[in-house]
Amino acid sequence: MMKKIFTRPKALTESPFHYCPGCSHGIVHRLVAEVIDELGVADDTVGVCPVGCAVFAYNYFNVDMFQASHGRAPAVATGIKRSLPDRIVFTYQGDGDLASIGTAEIVHAVARSEKFTSIFINNAVYGMTGGQMAPTTLIGQKTTTTPAGRDQEETGFPIKMSEMLSTLDGAAYVARVSVHSPQHIVKAKKAIKKAFEIQMSGKGFAMVEVLSICPTNWGMSPSESLKWLEENMIPYYPLGVYKEPAEVK
Repeated sequence: MMKKIFTRPKALTESPFHYCPGCSHGIVHRLVAEVIDELGVADDTVGVCPVGCAVFAYNYFNVDMFQASHGRAPAVATGIKRSLPDRIVFTYQGDGDLASIGTAEIVHAVARSEKFTSIFINNAVYGMTGGQMAPTTLIGQKTTTTPAGRDQEETGFPIKMSEMLSTLDGAAYVARVSVHSPQHIVKAKKAIKKAFEIQMSGKGFAMVEVLSICPTNWGMSPSESLKWLEENMIPYYPLGVYKEPAEVK
């Protein structure tokens, strides 16, 4: 009898994901769940769902979950963590939720060094509402609201959230990873685990930005999307650790 070595993480429910074929949300959900299992903190973990494609994350994570209003996940996480400081608290947010309507929320949460972890999904487009331009949409990238490609003269430049938030004193750990290949998925999991461990040690705010694909709204196949991310997103959004406590370097 063969030994079973790959199973569903206990921190994931058995509900099938609703995401489009090729979407990276399922990969990131699994990585977060694996980290929760490995750290043995499922009974003490509280997640906060966004408004966006991951709005139903409470159906998938087998931990206590809250649903926040659009962009307000950091405020909800702050209230939970301050009320229950022994809990492990994380937000799961997209680029519209965190980098647009929720910009003030995340900036001030980091400035206060709130001791929770944010998983930030950057797929350079608004996924749930029809593929409109996001704060992270690249220059020249076509969306439903920029059919000729994003023009910086009209709409400004894409926001680099990891670079911006890492300048704040309250940030303890900020990293940008990608899940476009197996080796990068392994690195992404390590970063997510470190972000949770830094929260558990009480060092302050931690965020992992994950570059993700959206084949449906990009108008590409999943394989084309993976190549587009590597060739276009990573040059503008370089991968790496932008800030971490000196003792863990």
